[in-house]
Amino acid sequence: MKDVLARLRKYEIRIRKAVNSQMRGDYHSVFKGSGLEFDDVRAYQYGDDVRTIDWNVSAKGHGTFIKIFREEKEQTVFFLMDVSASQQIGQPNKQKIDVARDICGVLALSAVKETSQVGLICFSDQREAYMKPAKGLKHGYELILNLFNLVPVSIKTNLSKAIAFALQIIKRRSVIILISDFIDTGYEAALKSLARKHDLVIIHLSDRREINLPKLGIIPVYDKETRRTLWVDTSSKDLRKNITGYFSKNQSYLERFCRQNKVNYLFIDTSEDFVPKLVRLFKVRNVKQK
Repeated sequence: MKDVLARLRKYEIRIRKAVNSQMRGDYHSVFKGSGLEFDDVRAYQYGDDVRTIDWNVSAKGHGTFIKIFREEKEQTVFFLMDVSASQQIGQPNKQKIDVARDICGVLALSAVKETSQVGLICFSDQREAYMKPAKGLKHGYELILNLFNLVPVSIKTNLSKAIAFALQIIKRRSVIILISDFIDTGYEAALKSLARKHDLVIIHLSDRREINLPKLGIIPVYDKETRRTLWVDTSSKDLRKNITGYFSKNQSYLERFCRQNKVNYLFIDTSEDFVPKLVRLFKVRNVKQK
């Protein structure tokens, strides 16, 4: 566990140095600034967002009023992490699940150091682990320990079910960081509800082995989620085209969804250094929070 924490601290130091340098000291944190709570009302002025109109107060006949919000001092960050069998693809110690754990761990450390409350939901096609949000380094270390020691019960994936659980238990508007390879279907409506209610960040993981099959002819391929062995012709142009098309279409859909729903989207391949991309995420969110 000491090795894990040492690695995560190195990631965190790199992120903080890069962000502080590039933001020239104006570093607000990826977690702050998105949580808002109602403070007061004032008279509507030309140019105000009509979505902030308080219709109950305005209906009293004394004019049109809008709601004023102020930034919450205490932010809640929830990690929603896919631990299904499809995450166990990649090189040793660089599988999607390994990268997901590192990303979750380093962001959890950053969050607790910013006095945010941090919670965790790990899922397959069922709830694999749940930690209520809490503050402090002790809680952060406990979250990381549970995350790295978790042995999932199920091998399958059900994103829609996981999101429904998150919507049910997370009542207060929070930063939700959803980490998955998104190899599933039928989750679109649930994802839209999550984006509408919370400040959503999607981290989409992939591994090149899923797309770039070696041309080995007809070989057995084991599907970890269905536990079935299929014989496929890896030299088939149609097969390779279909596989590439599926992953490309899935990524394009998620990118388009995030643009339309004002969600931060990050695509990370297991072979790349994810720290620069996390730094860019911090920068984008800081700019939006100003």
